[in-house]
Amino acid sequence: MLDPTSVATFIRDTARDVILPRFRALQPGETSEKAPGDMVTIADIEAERQLSKSLAAAMPEAAVLGEESVAANPALLDLLGGDKPVWVIDPIDGTNNFVRGDARFAVIVALIERASPVAGFLYDPLNDRMVWALKGQGAWSGGKRLAIDAAGGKKLIGAGYGRTADGARVGKEIEAAGMGLRNFGSGGLEYLALALGELDFSLHSRSLPWDHAAGMLIAAEAGGVARFLDGTRYDARLRDRKVLAAASETAWRRIRDLVAAPTEVSAP
Repeated sequence: MLDPTSVATFIRDTARDVILPRFRALQPGETSEKAPGDMVTIADIEAERQLSKSLAAAMPEAAVLGEESVAANPALLDLLGGDKPVWVIDPIDGTNNFVRGDARFAVIVALIERASPVAGFLYDPLNDRMVWALKGQGAWSGGKRLAIDAAGGKKLIGAGYGRTADGARVGKEIEAAGMGLRNFGSGGLEYLALALGELDFSLHSRSLPWDHAAGMLIAAEAGGVARFLDGTRYDARLRDRKVLAAASETAWRRIRDLVAAPTEVSAP
């Protein structure tokens, strides 16, 4: 049986041992680009390695898939389509921020079974804020079960990336509609803020599992709504669909209607 306390400890230990000592202390040669504008650091690589060992030891029957290991071997993504449970790790979500010395980064861990997240963990190392969820058992932080405040009538504030159906920048359309935009450059922190009631929505143009599997589960277990933008259930095997999590059904539909093409709109 999965022990969320142990997984949270693995994550905190990894951040303490590997990530935080290198924040604003990276040396020449400790950063590189996987693709233009997509940074990776020695902290990403070592954190993924340490977390992978800890998770594999705790659940030997599960495979482990990390963002950096997939960058080296994309065929590992096929694991998500199998019957074996799979840990999915983003060792530093917001690496570009980390490299710049920007404090907005997170650690993300999810457990996937049959393409569906069944456990998710989001950790803000600098502020020691952890949010986690188990499927059907709620979302939790600091020993308290979370319940997103879905009160209507307030100005919606959230994160939005990508383009609308007609090619406009999502953020521009969100602001033009009278909503607030707060893009952190770290989806993990944005989902964490949503679960804690600090944001009302998080919209992303791609659905890479290490970025979104944990957050989509946590948003739903905290009482929010989390689906692909076309209204279908989140599936960790699908990497290039728009994903939207929101504090309520009303907020979800309002954002969806603002940015989606008619072909992307279907009944949930």
